[in-house]
Amino acid sequence: MGKITIGCFSSLVGSMSLDFAIKFSDAAVKKGHEVDLWLSGNGTMLGKKGQSKFRDYSYLMDTVMELINSGKFKITNCEACAKARGIGREDTVEGFGVASMDWYLASAFSTDRILHIGGE
Repeated sequence: MGKITIGCFSSLVGSMSLDFAIKFSDAAVKKGHEVDLWLSGNGTMLGKKGQSKFRDYSYLMDTVMELINSGKFKITNCEACAKARGIGREDTVEGFGVASMDWYLASAFSTDRILHIGGE
């Protein structure tokens, strides 16, 4: 199996980019692929500690933690995007990376496939 690098450029409320990126990552890992997922913009809020699960509301953290625990999935927040939203490393869920854009570029350079999601 190969490696897939996904860049999720999630916009404001109503964007389904992040939900799709997590579902796509889950399917790819279950098929045996490795996945690097880069979160930019509002997608960085997925990694914030202390989120609550509400009925009928998109909650991705259970799936994300399963993916992280698989050993075949890396999820990384854009450091500048997260900081702009008041999310520091100390506010980030364990298992999430925090890095500058060069992490994403390095992953994209060493991957078999690249998928950019969002940016609308």
